[in-house]
Amino acid sequence: MREITLSRAVNEAIAEEMRRDPRVFLMGEDVAEAGTPFKVLSGLVEEFGPERVLDTPISEPGFVGLAVGAAMTGARPVVDLMFGDFLYLVMDQLCNQAAKQHYMSGGKLTVPMVLRTNLGATRRSAAQHSQSLQALVAHIPGLKVAMPSSAYEAKGLMKTAIRDENPVVIFEDKLMYQDKAPVPEAEYLIPFGAAHIKRPGRDVTLIATSSMVQVAEAAAGTLAHEGIEAEVVDPRTLVPLDEATLLESVKRTSRAIVIDEGHQSYGVTAEIASRLTEKAFYHLDAPVVRMGAMDVPVPFSPALEDLTVPTPGGVVETARRLCAGELIHAA
Repeated sequence: MREITLSRAVNEAIAEEMRRDPRVFLMGEDVAEAGTPFKVLSGLVEEFGPERVLDTPISEPGFVGLAVGAAMTGARPVVDLMFGDFLYLVMDQLCNQAAKQHYMSGGKLTVPMVLRTNLGATRRSAAQHSQSLQALVAHIPGLKVAMPSSAYEAKGLMKTAIRDENPVVIFEDKLMYQDKAPVPEAEYLIPFGAAHIKRPGRDVTLIATSSMVQVAEAAAGTLAHEGIEAEVVDPRTLVPLDEATLLESVKRTSRAIVIDEGHQSYGVTAEIASRLTEKAFYHLDAPVVRMGAMDVPVPFSPALEDLTVPTPGGVVETARRLCAGELIHAA
């Protein structure tokens, strides 16, 4: 099987869906000639033209609002939000309009819109361009939330999202665009709500999202040399969440660490840990441990920034203590 970058996988997914369905179009800041600052969408305007690959003004509320209206009237827009931090600018359009139209219309209206954006620190982009805000939108009923952890997931989840009748937000880690993974040339889709066990294990379950899957896999490799077999599980989508697979894994291992790059307080780690504690309590040999980003604005200083997010070394140390029977509380 060929190996391609996550960037190319996203590009292929959108191009294939635009060829398949003339209702699909792409819009956002610098998506046409520039191909976005990360060059993810390069070449699409040459194939599909400026009528279907639209450069927008620097007005996120304006063009996301246009996309919501277009989706309600029969189109299938893919909206590129240059940085995930800009979600704050479009909360009304996304969370108050797109997320609620199906419910408020009694099922008569749908909003088949995809908003693709990014997350992740350690790129030296400072506090306003380094946030991981997936918990923000996962909190809103009516929105689906996907978090690919490799090129394979990025393509399969994007194609599923574009065909979904609901508004979907996809978060891609901006540091992973050049990471390669095996991706089939034949068409495939990854269903929402289907977690993937990346590495089987018996001693502790590491539930990780997006690039934290790589952190968990690196930690699992180190732990294996110490005789600790860690199972790594990638939820793939936060909404819907494959709760059954997560619970089955934790019931087998009796221990769990939940790893996400969003802020730890009131975030993804808290929600997943809560569900595991509620529904697998009598199978647990230790409290479920959460590892998220520090509850501070992301620093610009590289030395400080690197301290704010979970690392393989930190996961290894936490897993050691957990498997040794020490009582661990969230930091």
